[in-house]
Amino acid sequence: MPAENDPAAALREAATTAGSIARPRPADNRTAVCVLVGDLDIETLPPAEQALDEALRTGPLVLVVDLEQVGFCDSSGLNLLLKARMSAKSAGAELRLAAASPTVLRLLELTGADTVFPLHPTVGDALAAPR
Repeated sequence: MPAENDPAAALREAATTAGSIARPRPADNRTAVCVLVGDLDIETLPPAEQALDEALRTGPLVLVVDLEQVGFCDSSGLNLLLKARMSAKSAGAELRLAAASPTVLRLLELTGADTVFPLHPTVGDALAAPR
């Protein structure tokens, strides 16, 4: 799908091009999108945590975490997402997960975390969902 038709495509391209594990980008004044790239494990958490914190500092009502380019997530990555959810909630925001791979979805299902996160098939769907 061309980047102009996919609100998250340019964000993912920028994250990949920059070689960064995570790149927050404001979608508008009420939402933020944080693109996570690579594995979410104990060795790669600091940049992802920094990006999530930075995205929340922009004061969104909704923070969408784009997981399309996350191939693996271990318990430390899951804990990071849960912590981000609690931080968002404390700030009066909602954290939504989007475009999770089957591997990441399986982890969320096995741990029961799929019941605490709003899950969306695409970033566009997550941004369009009512609050």
